[in-house]
Amino acid sequence: MIYLDNAATTRTDPEVVEEMLPFFSEDYGNPSGIYGIAQKSRAAVTEARERTAHVLGCRADEIYFTSCGSEADNWALKAAFEAYKDKGRHIITTKIEHPAILNTCEYLERERGAEVTRLDVGPDGMVDPRELEKSIRPDTILISVMTANNEIGTIEPIREIGEIARRHGVLFHTDAVQAFGQIPLNADKLNIDMLSASAHKFNGPKGAGFLYIRKGVGIRSFLHGGAQEHNRRAGTENVPGIVGLGAAAKKAEENLVQKMEKEIQLRDYLIRRIREEIPNVKLNGPDPESAPDGDTRTSAGRLPNNVNFSFEFVEGESLLIMLDMRQICASSGSACSSGSLSPSHVLKAIGLSDSLAHGALRLTLSAETTKEELDTTVEAIREIVERLRGMSPRYEAYRNGTLQAETETGRK
Repeated sequence: MIYLDNAATTRTDPEVVEEMLPFFSEDYGNPSGIYGIAQKSRAAVTEARERTAHVLGCRADEIYFTSCGSEADNWALKAAFEAYKDKGRHIITTKIEHPAILNTCEYLERERGAEVTRLDVGPDGMVDPRELEKSIRPDTILISVMTANNEIGTIEPIREIGEIARRHGVLFHTDAVQAFGQIPLNADKLNIDMLSASAHKFNGPKGAGFLYIRKGVGIRSFLHGGAQEHNRRAGTENVPGIVGLGAAAKKAEENLVQKMEKEIQLRDYLIRRIREEIPNVKLNGPDPESAPDGDTRTSAGRLPNNVNFSFEFVEGESLLIMLDMRQICASSGSACSSGSLSPSHVLKAIGLSDSLAHGALRLTLSAETTKEELDTTVEAIREIVERLRGMSPRYEAYRNGTLQAETETGRK
């Protein structure tokens, strides 16, 4: 199997699993207890909190563990709206956010009377900080912009957005589910008030995430009950999951520079091969070829491990299924998992036609990905695309000169 869907989930690192195991059946005490076995669990949770905070450059008591990134997103938006609704009801976000943000905003509009501005993005998926600042109103209480996009890998100008929010006295939340453990992040330097992350995106376990809440941000509990998580999130802690999150965060920090350098090399190699060997393709998101020389920290504003191409005259779902038949795991740009026939909202937001959006394929690498695996993948994609195009009436019309290819109107 060749696994190229690390944006969906990652393999839990064996060393992380090893740290988790004792807390399932040996040190299984409830952290709220006062006896010895409970104290071991409490100490493990405290250590995980400190490890996580170190990666983010924040205080340990600003980290609140959750069940996942989606819960953290919901908590940030709903609790911020509840806490600051007397000041105003206006929220600013973007059109390319994860559904955990977009659907929560829709809920707040429908049920709580919020007013939401959804900002456009450029062809590379980048938010314009100047347009964001123009959107701020006297009643704006929250800005939520993702750190990096889950489909096309765009790294947003978070520092600038944070500075704008701070200047105007507006809370700034960022969904960093795709970025935490993948690129350097520092909450203070980036002017972040709240940040969401999920362990299974950086080689930790599923079912564990966290919300960073800067000291002084006055949002309340999301789950009511006991006094866990400094009285802000009730419920017995998922000790094995939290231990795994902390271990994965520590390991991600230790290996970050090396991991980024390797993934960038592999990513750019994959992009070059697809462009050179398969005609009528479009890279979605920032183009590494346009990056300034030596720009390896963010590599032209794109996640180190993200590749997203649209293959014209091809349905992405068919391509995805045929790759799976060859034991190559990837994902499509369109929303097949939800049963929707609508194209990806992210790809539509960056200006793609329905045809190109439906022909998208996302390949997300890891530090364990090899060049040989990418060679095998490119060969498989080339063969499958040729086969699918051979059955396409639109491709036949293009070959006969009666249809112009969108991908030949200039590389964006």
